[in-house]
Amino acid sequence: MKKCLLFCTCVLLTIAAFSRSNFPSDHKDSAMLFFQQGIAQNSLKHYSVASNYFDSAIALYPEYEQAYKEKALVNLQMRRTDIAKATLVKAYELDTTDAVVINQLAQLYFDYRQFQKAIKFAKKCPNAETSERIIAMSYYEQEDYGNALPLLQDLLTKNQNDAMVVYDMARSYLDMEEYSKAIGYYKAAVQLDTTENSRWVYELGLIYYNNDDYTNALASFLKAQDMGYAQTSDFNENLGFAYLYAGDFDKGEKILLDVIATKPGDAELLRDMAEVFYTRKMYDKSLEYCQKLIEMDATDAKALYQAGMCFQKKGEKSKGEKMCDQAIVLDPSLDSLRQKKIDMGL
Repeated sequence: MKKCLLFCTCVLLTIAAFSRSNFPSDHKDSAMLFFQQGIAQNSLKHYSVASNYFDSAIALYPEYEQAYKEKALVNLQMRRTDIAKATLVKAYELDTTDAVVINQLAQLYFDYRQFQKAIKFAKKCPNAETSERIIAMSYYEQEDYGNALPLLQDLLTKNQNDAMVVYDMARSYLDMEEYSKAIGYYKAAVQLDTTENSRWVYELGLIYYNNDDYTNALASFLKAQDMGYAQTSDFNENLGFAYLYAGDFDKGEKILLDVIATKPGDAELLRDMAEVFYTRKMYDKSLEYCQKLIEMDATDAKALYQAGMCFQKKGEKSKGEKMCDQAIVLDPSLDSLRQKKIDMGL
């Protein structure tokens, strides 16, 4: 019954359009017939066949707005978005008041990341269910948080369980470097999400990590791992350092050694490990990684300097100072680092 009503509605709209036009009478019946056949094939989900019928109707009547619209809609069903967008643009040129055309263009422009156009068309239908969301998300994607946040908040007021809106609030505050607010919204988004989006959990872990909350970072990384987040080299590197900073040195080092095995020439990774062990007062461990760096490059002044600091912390002050002096000869900029560490009591 629903399909029958839709078919009748389309036909009635077509008849009304024809009655207002100077459409040649000898083409009128043929164009309408093709249109009706297209509607019938669409109701049967024969989208490609339907599109061809709408093309035939348009060929007979190039100003046939309803045929353009229906052709666009069936092409959307077939994921032929380029054709759909171009056809909707033509339909809009013929009728700038068609709400279906306007809404579809707003959504397509958003999907194509043409956000200014998405906002323009969404504003033409302010009462449409998706318009406010498209406008809010478009401002967010353009990093216009001043406009995005109030609109996102309005959406959230209407539906507090909208995980995607909560997530976009989190991302907005993250990009604005308001980390405490970002964490709150991230946690809420993760709790509301029904799709088990491991990426959100991992991103929350990164925020914790970058704010030196390694216990919560580690918990988030492990949860993301359990949810199936891809075990990339970057993920394992972050997981390994989270373990180290959280105090689980054996697990952290094991994971990071596995990462190093896949990219043995990564000096910065070795350097970061040396630094972590140094800050945790594990000077022998730090020396191990300094030695690896020096074996890779005998002129690595930073590694030599770090090793010198380790020896000083171990009580071998003369040996350590000599190594630091040698490092400064290789890289004079390290002299300022020495003064900084002295001032900080390191």
